[in-house]
Amino acid sequence: MPRFKLTVEYDGGPFRGWQRQDNGPSVQEALEKAVFALTGAECTVQGAGRTDSGVHALAQVAHVDIAKDFPADTVRDALNHHVRPDPISILAAETVDEDFHARFSATGRAYLYRILNRRAPPALDEGRVWWQAMALDAGVMHDAAQELIGHHDFSTFRASECQAKSPEKTLDRLDVSRAGDEIHVIAEARSFLHHQVRNIVGTLQLVGTGKWRPHDVAAALAAKDRAAGGPTAPPQGLYLTRVDYAAD
Repeated sequence: MPRFKLTVEYDGGPFRGWQRQDNGPSVQEALEKAVFALTGAECTVQGAGRTDSGVHALAQVAHVDIAKDFPADTVRDALNHHVRPDPISILAAETVDEDFHARFSATGRAYLYRILNRRAPPALDEGRVWWQAMALDAGVMHDAAQELIGHHDFSTFRASECQAKSPEKTLDRLDVSRAGDEIHVIAEARSFLHHQVRNIVGTLQLVGTGKWRPHDVAAALAAKDRAAGGPTAPPQGLYLTRVDYAAD
């Protein structure tokens, strides 16, 4: 049975997240319905990561097994037709070996968090950024972010409902920069804890306002206690931008 790798873009606003839920629509469910409309067969679309309710994706990766040997472009175009009107777009479909797994074959993931930092609220980007009217210092936020690079126990930045077996992760990149009215936080690692990026961004926001200094972030990390960290940034500013694989 052919296995297809899908690269998927979506607006997370209308969804309860990637994974199927009993209490609302999910991206996974929408894609599985689209595959059923194409093939007439039930299937499971396996994603590289479970983005939360309201979180967006520029390049989520998923895989699905389809009994019929369709050309990859046909799969892409047909799924884009059947997934309408949901704000989901299959950017690419390609056949892969049967041992490819969207989640377990991944070697890295990258996220972007967008903060709109200006007095005026968003109009066009409502629901796609975290609006902060108070001026933020991106430079000192970046300095503080470097305290978190490397292999650590990230319990301070882990959601209480996180199901990961260990709080230890290796953060390969955490950059903060200003782009006009926006502040961008880029995080890269092999994998992340539940809410890790959003909890980090909420903490860095305290640094940007001057309430915290970089050494306070280091102290929070060392505490290994969620209560020692900053607030959880809202989901609408977060984007899954890339999933890496060894073959890439």
